Amino acid sequence: MDLNATAGISASSLFIMSREGKRSIHKNRRYNGVPLGMADKTAQFERRAFLAAALGAGLALTAGIGSAMAAKKTAKRRTITPSKTQVQSRSGPLKTARTALVPFDTAPFPYHGTMPGSNAPFMNVDEGGRKGHRTGSGRVYWEDQTYNDRRVLLHIPKGFDVRRPALMLVYFHGHGASLERDVLNRQKVPAQISASNANVVLVAPQLAVDAADSSAGNFWQPGAFGRFIGEAGQKLARMHGDRKSLRTFASMPIVVVAYSGGYVAAASAIERGGLKKRVRGVVLLDSLYGDLDKFAHWIEADPSAFFVSVYLSSTRTQNAKLEDILTAHDVDVSPEINHRLAVGGVAVVPGGDVRHRDLLTHAWVDYPIIDLLKRLPEYRR
Repeated sequence: MDLNATAGISASSLFIMSREGKRSIHKNRRYNGVPLGMADKTAQFERRAFLAAALGAGLALTAGIGSAMAAKKTAKRRTITPSKTQVQSRSGPLKTARTALVPFDTAPFPYHGTMPGSNAPFMNVDEGGRKGHRTGSGRVYWEDQTYNDRRVLLHIPKGFDVRRPALMLVYFHGHGASLERDVLNRQKVPAQISASNANVVLVAPQLAVDAADSSAGNFWQPGAFGRFIGEAGQKLARMHGDRKSLRTFASMPIVVVAYSGGYVAAASAIERGGLKKRVRGVVLLDSLYGDLDKFAHWIEADPSAFFVSVYLSSTRTQNAKLEDILTAHDVDVSPEINHRLAVGGVAVVPGGDVRHRDLLTHAWVDYPIIDLLKRLPEYRR
């Protein structure tokens, strides 16, 4: 099945954008009904009123007992409602998918700061004025080749309806990847979103280009991920074509999906991105190589959000450690992914008998992003 062809996505359909839209305001209205009552003023009916009141009290008591029993049976069930998105636009569903590689001012790279928890510069190699970064393994990657791509892959699927509840899926790729070759064409992330029938847009920043490096770059800085999401809202609104859609893109809830080495950027985004409870879910696809404390803290801080970690042999041990941490803090961990992710909860599950490289297209099911988004029916197109 060629998802890219089905979704109408190809490398030749990509385009570049840079201008921003304007903000708009939406006001919600509330109302309440006030019940009115009437009293009988004549003494002639006092006894009759007394008897009616007694009978009513008995019926109310019976109804109260029944309601209490019903409430007890459903005490653990929570009504699922989509996270609120502010809507100003009245545009109808998009007639065609829109996909673009867009340069961002707030992209993860280039990055000229320091390493986390250190005063050491990230660009720690200088050969005749050419800057580079030496990784923990000793390998040197040059800024002009590996850490100089500001582009972000944006995708709005055909049928996206700005008036309906919507999600922003932020995808962090792994090692040895580029946006066009891998995220678009090999892993087919935009096509999976299109095929899911979910009212979801994609924001996928380029991290280190085609390198064995998990560095988060600017996302290591406090608030940087939040500023990046703000710029993403502006770019998406412009790509959508209705300037009034900016309010929607600027407020829609976020699901973070990280594959392989993308876990560092994901951990930094939820720990210091400054978005608080706007991030409603985190999905790690054979990606839990470290930062267990950051993920555990985020899980405990917001039980209403969902966390899914899918593991193969490479991350099995780290996932077991995370389970132990959460169990010690009385957090329930399920071995299965909930059919309704919006209820929240934690799932740590095996990804199946597949290769790590193929996990985005062949896991517990083919095209797992489609499966995950179908577990969020509150956000259907």
